Parts: sequence; C-alpha cells; structure tokens
Amino acid sequence: MAKSKFEYVKKFELNDSLLPNTCDNGTVSGNILTRRPLILLHGPRFSDVHDFKKPNDKNALDLMNKCAECVMNNVHDVLLSYGQSDEYSFVLNKECNLYDRRESKIVSTIVSLFTSSYVFYWKNFFPDQELQYPPSFDGRLVQYPSDTNLRDYL
Repeated sequence: MAKSKFEYVKKFELNDSLLPNTCDNGTVSGNILTRRPLILLHGPRFSDVHDFKKPNDKNALDLMNKCAECVMNNVHDVLLSYGQSDEYSFVLNKECNLYDRRESKIVSTIVSLFTSSYVFYWKNFFPDQELQYPPSFDGRLVQYPSDTNLRDYL
C-alpha cells in the first residue's frame, strides 16, 4: 500500500512501541482462555490426546526446548529463554530495536516462530505419533522498569 491512495489506512494502527531502556520479557504459553499449555478450545487437553507421559513427558519438553532454540536463533535480540510451568519466557536485550520496538510485532513474531517450530519438529520428537490437530499458543510482553524487577520475576 506504500505510496498509494490507500496509504491513509496506516493512520488507524495503534502505536504500541515499547518504552526505551526497559527490561522486556516475552512469554509464550498455551491457549489464552485456560492458561494451560496446548489445549483445544472446548476440548480435551493436548497432552491427553497425544498421550504425554505424566508428570513431564521428556519428548514434549525437548520439543519445547527446540522451539525456544529456534526463537533464539532467529530473533537475535533474545538474550535468554527458559521454560517454567506451562510457559516459555524470552528476555529481550534492553537496546532491542526489532520492529521499532512495536509490541504486537515482537510478540506475534515470537509466538508464530515458536508455534511453527513446534509443528515442524514434531516428527523429530514423536516419530511414531501423528499430530492430531494444530497446537496454539498465546503470547504477551511485559516491560519491567529495572533489572531488579526483571530478576524478581525470573
């Protein structure tokens, strides 16, 4: 749409730029409605459908780690990633200027890459099991004003 008569529609976009010099933490987790990892909307839990071993399925954890590795290898402003409970967090460099620090673009990139990696690498970790339906993740980004606040969260 650049330099066309429809360029005016860009004025409707929200400015969601992150504050400068904040400690930004992006988090990927399961479906937003339940805060449990990988579940179907109004359906059985993803882990039950795919017969994950309880309490922690090693292949499922390794797959999540691989997805986080893919995010780190492709989003160079990610300094640290770690999994805890039902979510994976990605700490961004304070000087991050990815997408002009637009929150929605950063979050959608991380979530999209994490989700596509999950599907792409599924067979490497579950060679004898078909993926029954597409997994979905949600994401959010929290801005912490200081390293101390970020450390307290971590």
